[in-house]
Amino acid sequence: MEEGERRRLGEALAFALDAHAGQTRKGTDAPYASHLLQVAGLVLECGGDVEQAIAGLLHDTLEDCPGVDQAQLEERFGPGVARIVLDCTDTLPGEAPRAEQPWEERKRALLAKLASAGERSLLVAACDKHNNLRALLRDLRAGGIEVFARFNAGPERQLWYFESVLELLRGRIPANLFAEMQAEVGELRERVAGRT
Repeated sequence: MEEGERRRLGEALAFALDAHAGQTRKGTDAPYASHLLQVAGLVLECGGDVEQAIAGLLHDTLEDCPGVDQAQLEERFGPGVARIVLDCTDTLPGEAPRAEQPWEERKRALLAKLASAGERSLLVAACDKHNNLRALLRDLRAGGIEVFARFNAGPERQLWYFESVLELLRGRIPANLFAEMQAEVGELRERVAGRT
């Protein structure tokens, strides 16, 4: 990684840490930064470039961080990063962060957006969902089906969403990443069916 790329990545990390300061992963004490770092790392592991890794660090800023908007991201990190972040955002037009429309309405809109998104955005979105699936399965293994109480949608709707995302990504992301996500969705399906 070249010096300029390392500098840009460091600037994006500092921005993301400030923007998400005080936030934790839903229902846990884990700093939200853990998710952002893991998504950016997965992007790089799956062949993404620095611009995509920066978008991985910033992918939730538009929906979770008051005061951050698309113009700001474009000015600081470029139009490519801003485009990817916008493609990964499930906040609907006119919504403020943390004041969103109903869960299913936002997820259906995001699925429609991802259906026409470019491969650069899809890699970041896939790494985000992959990390979310891993965290959800880890929590299900430890705490059982009750962990769904912390979310805005129950087990069947969460399963529908991840199955829909997976189908949308088929043939559009690296095969190894798709295979891992497919296995995770399979385990989620079994756990929801068995209520464990």
